[in-house]
Amino acid sequence: MKLAASLLAADFAHLARDVARVEGAVDLLHLDVMDGHFVPNLTFGPPVANALRSHTRLPFAIHLMIERPAQYAREFQVRPEDSITIHVEAADPPERSLCVIRDLGCKAGISFRPGTPLEGVFPFLDRVDLVLVMSVEPGFGGQAFLPQALDRIRALRREIGSRPVEIAVDGGIGPGNVRSVIEAGADVIVAGSAIFGRSDPHAAAVELWTKAGHTRRS
Repeated sequence: MKLAASLLAADFAHLARDVARVEGAVDLLHLDVMDGHFVPNLTFGPPVANALRSHTRLPFAIHLMIERPAQYAREFQVRPEDSITIHVEAADPPERSLCVIRDLGCKAGISFRPGTPLEGVFPFLDRVDLVLVMSVEPGFGGQAFLPQALDRIRALRREIGSRPVEIAVDGGIGPGNVRSVIEAGADVIVAGSAIFGRSDPHAAAVELWTKAGHTRRS
């Protein structure tokens, strides 16, 4: 298991501070980039993400919930351990966007809305390093976990087979359901409100490790 802290639930006025608070308890920082078109919300873009670089050693998992990922992916300063994930439903063809991301030298991922047929990502499993399963409708934090996501995770795990592709799951995951998500086949847990919605984000992240049945992080 890997644990990613979603900055969508952090204090946007104190992002560097909140990142520092979870530094020793998570594996990744998950950055939800929204354009107000692909989803009905705006968050932050490359300038904010790039500005965080000097404040953490954690890899970035950049989730582009935008119409034109092929156009804007190049604006992010990425490292080999980082990932950029695009949506199969975006306006830019996934093949084009994934090629752009590969050229940047980081990991490539693909995601899909809860209502999109799972089979829509199957043609890209040989071109990506991860698939991000949305267990809520993308666009807003704090939503309840959609139980049908568990069946989609299991089906995706079967389809991936022996491919070196990770399954990440994002949306509504907390202490009460993290173990079931892992048992369904997830490799990476993305948590926002369950971490930054608590008074002690570090302790909240450690609790997720414990509830998942994995080694506690310090």
